[in-house]
Amino acid sequence: MTDDIAASPTPDTPSPTDGYGGYVGDPAVRAEWDDRYSDRHQLWSGRPNGALVAEVAGLTPGRALDVGCGEGADTVWLARGGWDVTAVEVSGVALERATKHARDAGVAVRWVHAGLAEAALPPASFDLVSAQYPALLRTPDAAAERALLAAVAPGGVLLLVHHAGMDTRQAHDSGFDPADYVWPSMVAALLDDDWVVEVDEQRPRVAPDGGAGTHHTDDLVLRVRRLR
Repeated sequence: MTDDIAASPTPDTPSPTDGYGGYVGDPAVRAEWDDRYSDRHQLWSGRPNGALVAEVAGLTPGRALDVGCGEGADTVWLARGGWDVTAVEVSGVALERATKHARDAGVAVRWVHAGLAEAALPPASFDLVSAQYPALLRTPDAAAERALLAAVAPGGVLLLVHHAGMDTRQAHDSGFDPADYVWPSMVAALLDDDWVVEVDEQRPRVAPDGGAGTHHTDDLVLRVRRLR
C-alpha cells in the first residue's frame, strides 16, 4: 500500500461509498487512507516496485495476491505478466484509481475492499503473496502476520518488502510508532518446518521515479516458500 507509513495522517474525513461489495475492516483505517489518497491526485509513481520485479522474475505465473495494492501499479504489472491477481486494499479512493489503471491496461483483477485480516481470503490459495511496504497494524494475536502466511499455497511464495530502519525508529509527534506495525522479522518469527527462507536480507532499494517515499534507500526483503 505504502512506502512511507510514517507520513500517515490522522483520520478526519469520512470515506466515500465504495463499489466493491462493501468495506470490511476498521472504519478509522479506511478513513485515514482515503484522506491520504484524496490529498493528492496521484500518491505513488505508477510503476511497479523494484524488489517485486526482481524477485518475481523467475517465478511461473499462477494466482497472486497483492496486499495493500494502493493505486494498482504492482497489480497491473503482475496481471500483464500472466498472473491471476486478487488485490486487497483498505482505501476506496485508491481502489478507484487502481481499477481505472487496470481497465486502461486491459487486464482483469479481483478487487477486495478490506483489511487483510478481515478479507476472508481462501486459505492456501495463492502461488504468490506480495506485500510491498504494507501498513499492517500489529495485534496481540498476530492476525496480519498469520493472514499473510495462511494465504500462501503449498509450493507458493510470500514476498514481504519493507524499508530498512523504520522498525527501529522512535515514536514521534506525527503519531507514527514502529511498535504499531508488522515488520518482516515478525513474520519470520512465525515460520515453522513447513517453510523455507529463500531470501532474508537488506539491500539497496530500486525505487520507481516519483511518488511518495523516494527518500528511502534500503529495503528489507523477506522471501519464503511454503513446502506443504
